[in-house]
Amino acid sequence: MLVAGVDEAGRGPVIGPMIVAGVLVDDSSICILEQAGVTDSKRLTPQRRVKLFQCVLEVAKSVVFLEVSPSEIDEAVRSGVGLNELEACKMAEVVDRLQPDVAYLDATDPHPSKFEGRVRRYLACSTRLIAEHNADEKYVIVGAASIVAKVIRDVKVEELRAYGDVGSGYPHDPRTINFLRCWVREKGCLPPFTRQTWKTARRILDEVLQKKLV
Repeated sequence: MLVAGVDEAGRGPVIGPMIVAGVLVDDSSICILEQAGVTDSKRLTPQRRVKLFQCVLEVAKSVVFLEVSPSEIDEAVRSGVGLNELEACKMAEVVDRLQPDVAYLDATDPHPSKFEGRVRRYLACSTRLIAEHNADEKYVIVGAASIVAKVIRDVKVEELRAYGDVGSGYPHDPRTINFLRCWVREKGCLPPFTRQTWKTARRILDEVLQKKLV
């Protein structure tokens, strides 16, 4: 039986893309991932994630990831579609590309069954879906997807360092906040790789521009 896990990385950051990744394996290979130590990416060091990323690539029949840009996220928020709906659409696309018999999803909606229904509406194939909270901790195959998503997201953020110290890209990171403030002071606008609908981004833009007017 072909089994897939699907997860995302970068749902909450103010800087950089969200990555939605899927990993497809034969169910007999899941034990190999488990023995290697594959688990929720948040429990792993960056170095360990990279090592396990290579393991996942070797074991998997297929690995798929989608890069969801800040502008696409902003459009979903502004139009009222929302991030949950956008993520459901992207997860369905990943599942359709993998064509598994069953797919385990890390549910972002407070009600997993509701999220599962959202994904199903976008799905073209007849794959059985199982959506649960903390699926990346419960299921090794979703942990594998979380590792792929996180490693790819880290690479994308690393590329942004060409513009300066962007930090982790998360709103709670002082380096990220400082980077945004400096950029707005110098250029009078937010960077193009910022999620401009995020409260953090709007607040920084308003604060800096107001100070310039005083």
